Formats: sequence, C-alpha cells, structure tokens
Amino acid sequence: MELRVLRYFLAVAKEGTITGAANFLHVTQPTLSRQLIDLERELGQQLFIRSSHAITLTPEGMLLRQRAQEIVELADKTESMFSNMKEVLAGEIFIGGGETSSIKIVAEVIKEIQVEYPNIKYNLYSGNADDVTEKLDKGLLDFGILIQPTDISKYEYLSLNSYDTWGLVMRKDSELAKKDFITIDDLMDIPLIASRQVEKITNIKNDYIEWFGDNLKSLNIVARYNLIYNAAIMVSEGVGYALALDDLIDVTGNNNLCFRSLYPILKSGLNIVWKRYQVFSPAAKVFLTKITQKLAS
Repeated sequence: MELRVLRYFLAVAKEGTITGAANFLHVTQPTLSRQLIDLERELGQQLFIRSSHAITLTPEGMLLRQRAQEIVELADKTESMFSNMKEVLAGEIFIGGGETSSIKIVAEVIKEIQVEYPNIKYNLYSGNADDVTEKLDKGLLDFGILIQPTDISKYEYLSLNSYDTWGLVMRKDSELAKKDFITIDDLMDIPLIASRQVEKITNIKNDYIEWFGDNLKSLNIVARYNLIYNAAIMVSEGVGYALALDDLIDVTGNNNLCFRSLYPILKSGLNIVWKRYQVFSPAAKVFLTKITQKLAS
C-alpha cells in the first residue's frame, strides 16, 4: 500500500463520491477509480458499495478507514517532526529595565540574534528597579536590567561592563548651564526633581547617597520620578532641575534642555539579572548565551 493511495481512499470515504474526491485531490475520475480498484485487489477485499449517486464503505472499508487514518496521521507527524528540526528557533523573550543608554548592549545582542533566529520576538518593559524585580519575581520577565544601587543578591546576574553618569538636566537659559560641571554647592539652593529609587537607604552600598553625604537632607526636592521622560517635561516648564543619568534626554538642536555632569564624577553600574533556578525557554537560552559571550569578549 502506498501512502498516496491511502490518502485517495480517505478522500473518497469523506466525500462519498468519486467526483467530489477527484475534485478535492485534483486528479481525474478515471485515475482515482483505477487506484481504488487496485487497492481492493491488493487487499483482496471489497471496500466500497458503489451506486449511481454515492459510494459507501463496506465493513472491511470501515476497518481500513480507521487504520488508514492512523497511518496517515503518523506519517504526517513524523514528517513534521523532522521538518521542525530544520526550522528557525522561534519564541518570545521578555526583558525589563530602567531607562539607560546602556540598553545599546542589549540591542546589539538582539540584532545579532535576529540574523540567526529571525522568528524570535521581544517584549520590552520600562520601569524602575522595584517595577522590574516585581515582574521578575512573578515570572513575567525573563531578564531585568537593573541600575545600581539595587540589591541583586537573590538573582543570578552579569555585569554589563557599562556605567551611566549622573548629572543635572536643566534649561539652557539657566545660570548653571554656563558651568562645565555641577558641584554639591550648586544644588543646595535650587528646586530639584530626584529619582525615587536611588534615595532608598538599604543594606547595600549606595554611591549616590554617599556622594551627597549629610547634604542629602538639606536638598530642596520638590518632586520625585521613576522614569525621566515626564521629569524632563517638568524641567522644561521651569518646575525645577532633574538629577538624572546622562544620554537619556535629547539636548540637541532646538531642545531647550541641557545636561551637566556632577563633580566629583558619580557613576552607576548596570547588571542584567534573572531568577535563580530559572527554567528558560529555548529562545531565552539563546539570548543568555549570546549576551554572556558578548560581555566576555
């Protein structure tokens, strides 16, 4: 028995007529009729009861239909299994992180993966450390990009080998915009918009708090933010000056904002983290392998 002939047989059993089955299979009626007669001869059994308007199955034909369906399904499954071995890996990767120019490193890895695995898709979530770790802990993210200072003791992690520099976002018409750097004395008498995350006092080393020292309590903080975009609008409207990381706000062209680094220089490192004992999808495994290789090079 040929697999092709069994498919012919099943088509006739389903359609109930030679004409309908021939149209479905895109073969001629004489060809289909001949194949069925040859099948009956090969098995030594009558499979059909033929009439002028329809074809019905004999008990032997009903038995063959059951067996033929099993054979065809097994053949299709086997073919699909080997075909999928050649298919490009697909899936979705979920990454969360704070706003940072160092996301370029992740973007470079994603670009590399796209060349080899174009069917992998990415879901990016922006939030501060609290937002990201909450989603990580709930299994809603595969990876998180966390800006120091953040407690990462309960996660596996890689250092991104990159640092963001702290400074002051201000209007270009501000007197402080004339300076090359901003010192602690410059910050004491101005309204400040500060990051909510970095002011937390925890059991981990916090270079941000150490930079300000005792002066932190004397700052005139008029607002706090978790993501810089809205804070920058506040600055643009004259609400205050935003303490922020560099390269996050467009300060070129006609934009009325500028950025000046703090002095002494204050930097924050970054880590990409994931849950311990995480069971990764094949796509997430590829991402972890690729970014590990990139950071090691």
